[in-house]
Amino acid sequence: MLNQLLQVEIQNFINQNIETNITELAFKKNPFPELDYSVLLNQIAAKQKAKLKLPTWFGAQNIIFPEKISIEQTSSEKTAQYKASLIKGESLIDLSGGFGIDDYYFAKHFKEVAHCEINNNLSEIVQHNFNILSVSNIKCFSGESTEILKTLNRKFDWIYVDPSRRHDKKGKVFLLNDCEPNVPQLLSFYFKYSENILIKTAPILDIQSGLNELQFVKKIHIIALENEVKELLWEIEANYSGEVYINSINIEKESITEDSAVFKKDYKSSFSTVQKYLYEPNAALMKSGEFSYVSEKYNIAKLHQHSHLYTSNELIAFPGRSFEIMECIPFQKNDLKKHIINQKMNISTRNFPLKVDEIKKKFKIKDGGTIFAFFTTDIQNNKIVLLCKKTTP
Repeated sequence: MLNQLLQVEIQNFINQNIETNITELAFKKNPFPELDYSVLLNQIAAKQKAKLKLPTWFGAQNIIFPEKISIEQTSSEKTAQYKASLIKGESLIDLSGGFGIDDYYFAKHFKEVAHCEINNNLSEIVQHNFNILSVSNIKCFSGESTEILKTLNRKFDWIYVDPSRRHDKKGKVFLLNDCEPNVPQLLSFYFKYSENILIKTAPILDIQSGLNELQFVKKIHIIALENEVKELLWEIEANYSGEVYINSINIEKESITEDSAVFKKDYKSSFSTVQKYLYEPNAALMKSGEFSYVSEKYNIAKLHQHSHLYTSNELIAFPGRSFEIMECIPFQKNDLKKHIINQKMNISTRNFPLKVDEIKKKFKIKDGGTIFAFFTTDIQNNKIVLLCKKTTP
């Protein structure tokens, strides 16, 4: 199959149809009867998905892509690049290699990387692509990762593993014990081959739940890309018993913001009535749950214990969205009439009994415009609406 897909005329056809709608293309006649048309269409669909997410792979000639779902589930280059900057050493083994994006970047920080993949066809594709990309310090192994570890029977500086997040019966997984491989059960086995383990999990995993299942966690990294949490990374060190650090990272087009808090440290929140400016933490900080840390570090007051919105009279540089408050309105019908009914604005809720869709329907609000309306609860437990405009960076 690889040799067929690499034929010049087939690669030309793929590249010529990158902007073509796949559904429309599927109704056309297969120009290469010797090749399963679904395989050809998958190459186009997967490459389309890779355009923004994996520009290195998209831009290289003769790259072969796996199933489209593998592209959807793999790390983006931006998150992989950041992840690889966290660790370094002589050797790393990736126990769930997949399409190899993470390993491509790990290879820039390690002298040798072992890529394990249970799917033999995918393993061949990845090795081919590494050759195309002139990466010479990654070796691909096909098979079950625990058996590969036993066969290699050597120490690595780091083990990296991304457990599968789906049951055989499908559906979301909420516990690491339900994933494959079962990392909590295998930890003692893994420690025979490395003192350091980096685990990638889906952002849906509850942080306290993960800590309950795992031992020796040193750091947790919450990685967000353009304010959307993409993955959690769990750094584990054999026999570690110190404080657990939670690092919240938000990767933007031109910048990266980072915060580091100690898990369950007694940070002190301050509280206040509404002041001149409003702050909403980025998605990584929200996932961390370290709301008192935010108040203490940035010296800003919370509006309410459970609102997770902050306020100050002086504008500060903040890891999230910042607004100037134009109006603070009690959530009462007469007060709201002239301000929000039939208006165009961007609605958010924090610690408020109504959902966004309910508010938009109730007050006939349309999305858009330059006004941001926060429906929330203040320190006196009053329901309020804050009409804001974004601050200039």
